[in-house]
Amino acid sequence: MSPTLTTRPFHVGLNAEQVIDEAAALTRASHLLAWSIRDLAGALEVSPSVVYHHVGGKDALCRAVAERVIGSLVVPDAAGTPWDDWFRTMLRTQGPRIADYPGVAKWMMMHGPTIPSASTILERGMTLLSDAGFGRRTPAAYAILLNTAMTTISTADDRRQHEEDGPRDHATMMVEFASLHAASPAVRAMGEDFIGAFAAGGDTAEGMRWSYYDFAIDTVIAGLASWLTAAPASPAVTSNRPVA
Repeated sequence: MSPTLTTRPFHVGLNAEQVIDEAAALTRASHLLAWSIRDLAGALEVSPSVVYHHVGGKDALCRAVAERVIGSLVVPDAAGTPWDDWFRTMLRTQGPRIADYPGVAKWMMMHGPTIPSASTILERGMTLLSDAGFGRRTPAAYAILLNTAMTTISTADDRRQHEEDGPRDHATMMVEFASLHAASPAVRAMGEDFIGAFAAGGDTAEGMRWSYYDFAIDTVIAGLASWLTAAPASPAVTSNRPVA
């Protein structure tokens, strides 16, 4: 992405919100980490110094885009809702919105709780988990839930950057799996029904992405529910490594 840079001599009327709007548009069209300050300046028809003046460098812009996306999410009300139902609803409904802006999920894994717009999700989620009886494990339970969702979306984001290779990858992988004469039916099914769907690209891959996403969320919730029943008094995570 390298738009022709035709700069305006002045930037009368341009403000930080407009710069962030364009940064979000570039993210949606590509990936949060795929565009540069020069790309953004070119889209706005200003010099890069104008972007720095209004918002800052790439780190500040990434933060602003993530803040914009997370701030736009409609967080479900937690009143009277069991923790598992709330997380299932929240992650399933908001995951696709985050995925509309590739790269934001990866950014959230690294910085999520530090941005103000994530505070509502954090507060409601942590309260529900604590009230459910996770005790000192509440932060770990929250992290497992959110990180699983964001990692799954992030992997799909990265895959989309190479979607044009899908048909070639699909054909190559199917030939390789077909050559595994000693492979069990389960291994063959892995290639044909699961990996093959991702490699095919388009609607087939999209359907598999969200089927896998829902299954990942359901599995983590089921695991946490099982832990809650079996070991409600277990202490917080600690390291067994010796202290130097």
